[in-house]
Amino acid sequence: MVRSIELKTEIPGPRSREILARKAAVVASPLEAYLPIVVADGLGATLTDVDGNRFLDFTGGVGCLNVGHSHPHVVEAVQEQAARFLHTDFTIVPYEIYVSVAERLVGLAPFRRPAKAAFFNAGTEAVENAVKFARAYTGRPAVIAFEGGFHGRTLLSLSLTSKTHPYKAGLGPFSPEIYRVPFPYEYRGVTSDDALAALERALITQVAPETVAAIVVEPVQGEGGFVVAPPAFLEGVRALCDRHGIVLVVDEVQTGFGRTGRMFAIEHYDVEPDLITVAKSIAGGLPLSGVLGKAAIMDAPGEGAVGGTYVGNPVALAAAAAVLDVFEDEGLVARAERIGDTIRGRMQEWQRRYAQIGDVRGLGAMLALELVEDAATKQPAPGLASAVAEAAAERGLLLLKAGIHSNCIRVLCPLVISDTEVDEALAVWDEALAAVLA
Repeated sequence: MVRSIELKTEIPGPRSREILARKAAVVASPLEAYLPIVVADGLGATLTDVDGNRFLDFTGGVGCLNVGHSHPHVVEAVQEQAARFLHTDFTIVPYEIYVSVAERLVGLAPFRRPAKAAFFNAGTEAVENAVKFARAYTGRPAVIAFEGGFHGRTLLSLSLTSKTHPYKAGLGPFSPEIYRVPFPYEYRGVTSDDALAALERALITQVAPETVAAIVVEPVQGEGGFVVAPPAFLEGVRALCDRHGIVLVVDEVQTGFGRTGRMFAIEHYDVEPDLITVAKSIAGGLPLSGVLGKAAIMDAPGEGAVGGTYVGNPVALAAAAAVLDVFEDEGLVARAERIGDTIRGRMQEWQRRYAQIGDVRGLGAMLALELVEDAATKQPAPGLASAVAEAAAERGLLLLKAGIHSNCIRVLCPLVISDTEVDEALAVWDEALAAVLA
């Protein structure tokens, strides 16, 4: 079998170490590198570092590379658009690619028409603008979010985000009129009934429902550890929103674009959102995000109330059009489901083998292991998760952690990965688990 992983030096190699030493002198310390390698090239599901070591990449640029590194169709589209023009600001001199991508995404989005789209740069901007749309539509100020949720790092979205370290500590004060309630986390004893009861109670003890503009929720919590919302919970949230005239914002920044085996994760549920936020894999790694939603809500802000100099950049939109082509041509939504079945099966084998693997969860190819010190107490084991990720990197597989306790290891591999590469990656992950947990 031809292997994708090829290791020529120790990890990190000498050239990576040299560049990272230079980085320490001139790059702000908060921008610490999670992996001690420096990339030179990426293709498909592989990354090659500056020392010539080739890795299988299960980090996927933190979920931005569902069509893989440097997909030829995306590269061609980017080059063609860059040669034509780079920027005008769509609200000053508009361009057709913005309209074309909006038409395609609105056509794919799982809500009733009429619907519209607006594009921004990053997921955090999409979330902040979704709140603007909801506030303009309802005339209300308050927003409800959930424990364990992650919605970005700018002020309003960071206020919605629910993890203190490393994201929030020392960076307040945060935006007012943000309220937080439990999210169902069945492995840790929080059921749908518990979470819905807490939400109802919050409308009595924390914030009056007639002042709530939006509830913002991830169908699968990303940074929170790939915790899947049970159907009954999202159905209950939808019913509550309907009862009180609250806009339901579904954050699909990490779950969208086929990751869960549906184009949008909310399609696993019998729930219709009002607004959907998208980013990450929308443009194959270029900065682009969007809000998709019901036209009455999207049209509510006044002229010029949303926008920005670079939002909906034409090069990123050309990449987005190419990403949609790749999804259609290569059947990546169905591919995610098949990849997920394979990986979940292996994870469940590992769970039977190692007591420290407390939980296996996810949808489609959005899967995670939760590592614990003890199966009975379920004490989080972030040190074990770090050790497994390090052991995997030394063997040529790049893994990323998640979870409010940083004790989960998640799968964000490109959906273009081959079956052979999946098998190779899982064999390396198996070796890393054995090295740390056996």
